[in-house]
Amino acid sequence: MTFPELAAKLSPLMPELRGRLGANEPLAPLTWFRVGGPAQALFMPADEDDLAYFLKRLPPEIPVTVIGLGSNLIVRDGGVEGVVIRLSAKGFGGIEVLENHRLSVGAATPDVKAARAAAEAGIDGLAFFRGIPGCVGGALRMNAGAHGGETKDALVEAHGVTRRGERVSFSNADMGFSYRHSSAPGDVIFTRAVFQGERGDPAKILAEMDRITQAREASQPIREKTGGSTFKNPPGHKAWQLIDAAGCRGLVVGDAQVSEMHCNFLINRGAATAADIEALGEEVRRRVRERSGVELQWEIKRIGVGA
Repeated sequence: MTFPELAAKLSPLMPELRGRLGANEPLAPLTWFRVGGPAQALFMPADEDDLAYFLKRLPPEIPVTVIGLGSNLIVRDGGVEGVVIRLSAKGFGGIEVLENHRLSVGAATPDVKAARAAAEAGIDGLAFFRGIPGCVGGALRMNAGAHGGETKDALVEAHGVTRRGERVSFSNADMGFSYRHSSAPGDVIFTRAVFQGERGDPAKILAEMDRITQAREASQPIREKTGGSTFKNPPGHKAWQLIDAAGCRGLVVGDAQVSEMHCNFLINRGAATAADIEALGEEVRRRVRERSGVELQWEIKRIGVGA
């Protein structure tokens, strides 16, 4: 499927644009599930100035969707209308060690890289990021957490750009964090975050990160085409236990399957479509609802239109 040309219409409006703007760009290679259709236009800004310039000149009626590393994402088979923005590691992947055990991290930085930089600088309290398969921008948007830590526990401030191209910043309190959620304005594209840790022993922190790595490899299908945890844990429950009790472990739709290793993970066995994966997730939700009366909520973000 292809969309009507958009990039060529936008380029004349932005003669000083430095980033890459492409038309009908495939998105499947940018997601961990390796499924989905194209972006009508895909923009990768050179830096924050370039992002602000683009957004100021983008007509307001054109929708904008932001993606990160694609680890917590299903792109539907018909693709995504409007502009998809993906921040590059080159422009938004910088890390700076600050005074008082703080770390400034670009939004495109993988969480694991932020954890390692903190460890090597002797900053304790950020090792939990080792267990989160994504980037810092996504962690800010969904208050990502793992192994006893959440983004809200460490964030000092977040910086970003609005849909109108205005630079903004948010304190921890401004972010309105709750479980796997931030109430920061949805039109903000996060570009950088500052995290607070405490003095620590690099060797001990790295050992803790190794422990987290081993725990993930032993319990999660991290070498499969997957999107990480599929559903949020309902209050008082663990999603995987509800899914298991509903008889969904190993359940298959098309070429998508509920992981045998960890049944809150869906996997693409090789030829699954986005529709297969989403239908499997909805079937899991139906069976859990009928078995236990609990309504599972998607943790994986789903974007775009069907085939």
